[in-house]
Amino acid sequence: MSFLDHLEELRWHIIRSLIAICVFAIAAFFLKNFIFGTLILGPSKPDFYTYKMFCKLGELTHSDFFCIDELPFIIQNRKLTAQFTIHITYSMVAGLILAFPYVFWELWRFISPGLYDHERSVSRGAVFFVSLLFGLGVLFGYYIVTPISINFLSHYQLDPTIKNEIDLTSYVSTILMIVVACAIMFQLPIIIFFLTNAGVITPDFLKSYRKHAIIVILVISAIITPPDVISQVLVALPIMLLYEVGIKISKSVYKKRQQELEEVLYS
Repeated sequence: MSFLDHLEELRWHIIRSLIAICVFAIAAFFLKNFIFGTLILGPSKPDFYTYKMFCKLGELTHSDFFCIDELPFIIQNRKLTAQFTIHITYSMVAGLILAFPYVFWELWRFISPGLYDHERSVSRGAVFFVSLLFGLGVLFGYYIVTPISINFLSHYQLDPTIKNEIDLTSYVSTILMIVVACAIMFQLPIIIFFLTNAGVITPDFLKSYRKHAIIVILVISAIITPPDVISQVLVALPIMLLYEVGIKISKSVYKKRQQELEEVLYS
């Protein structure tokens, strides 16, 4: 294919991806009560699922520390057009998140024909695993990190006379930042897989820089969570686990890659 033919092919993959995003965005727009009332505003209510589980954990440990009875803040809108603008904007964001597996599949369909046979064989199932980790990251960010962050920030006060009256835009953008950050961080094993397959990193490299990686993970966890130790640890632990999984994956890929090189050299 010529360069222009490649551009034409890419254009149609992008068009189909945009259509999928728009379809999900339109669905999210008309499901306003569920998307905004239940999902987005859910962590701002004491009856949210995660808060209920924390209360049950408190009952098992005979402690009131985990139970969250109230969230001392209100969400308000300060601009006349803000609610309508947020409705449209975050319907598109919801469409992108829901359509992500299909969008990545379209991207992969464009990239995969340019790979060598052995590259295509080792990357089989990439769409499934990328989509799975993305979904797990979204769920982790929404059900774990978001409620912990909202609970901490809503109870934090410089002075008892200061009331927390949170702007709607600030609230929604905070949730989006946390969820997207977790979804991206959960792609760590996939990134390690492709970098190892490309010969950029090795299992020994990952092992030798494990301590550095832990520091980086803790710093990133501190950025996307409130500045308390519990939240940082809850976010950092699964990322560290994914890093260890990435080392195992890298070891397997590197071993297979070395065997293929030896077969080429001695054939």
